[in-house]
Amino acid sequence: MEEIALNVEARNGRGKGPARRLRQDGKIPGVFYGPKSASTPLAVDGKEFTSHVSSLEGSHLIRFQSPTADLQHKVALVREVQVHPVSGDVLHVDFYEVDLTQRLQVTVPLHFVGKAIGITEGGIVQPVIREIEVECLPTDIPQYIEVDVSALAIHDAIHLADLQMPPNVSAVFETNEAIVTVLPPTVEEVKVAEPVEGAIEGAAPVEGAVEITEKEKEGKEGKTV
Repeated sequence: MEEIALNVEARNGRGKGPARRLRQDGKIPGVFYGPKSASTPLAVDGKEFTSHVSSLEGSHLIRFQSPTADLQHKVALVREVQVHPVSGDVLHVDFYEVDLTQRLQVTVPLHFVGKAIGITEGGIVQPVIREIEVECLPTDIPQYIEVDVSALAIHDAIHLADLQMPPNVSAVFETNEAIVTVLPPTVEEVKVAEPVEGAIEGAAPVEGAVEITEKEKEGKEGKTV
């Protein structure tokens, strides 16, 4: 897996006040931690993080470039990103240190490719799961797992155990769930209005027409012009 270089710097002060001032300066507050590292507050340039990291799909290795010796050349994964619910701005980032020699578990997206046989029969391809947990070395993390649905007929499904995994990567699951299936076509019941006696079959009703009752008919028949 290709590493992404990211400039980070240690930051002083915790809490809402210092974090707010960082954001006003165009930086994102964050924290770096891991099984062998103490929690270290840091800051990253907002534009750099948005363009190089947050816009990417899946998990990516990040190598720090920093004037701080404790952060320089550290390798991490983005563990959590807090986003403002209205503006969508990144508010905080958690970086988790990884050991390149140790296997780890990460979430990887699924890409569904091909045209299922069931589509020609009116079926609908329905993904059930769009990402899975995998275990591998950090350098073997796939950007995504490709799932070919071409052979699926109506009611067919692909399960987790059916996935073709990349070398040195294994899926992590307890239940062999379906990840994609082909649903049968849905037919809506169309209600047909009963024809009115004396109406021409297939003719549309005349806008503004007034229904004449039986009593009105009798009254008209009894009148002499």
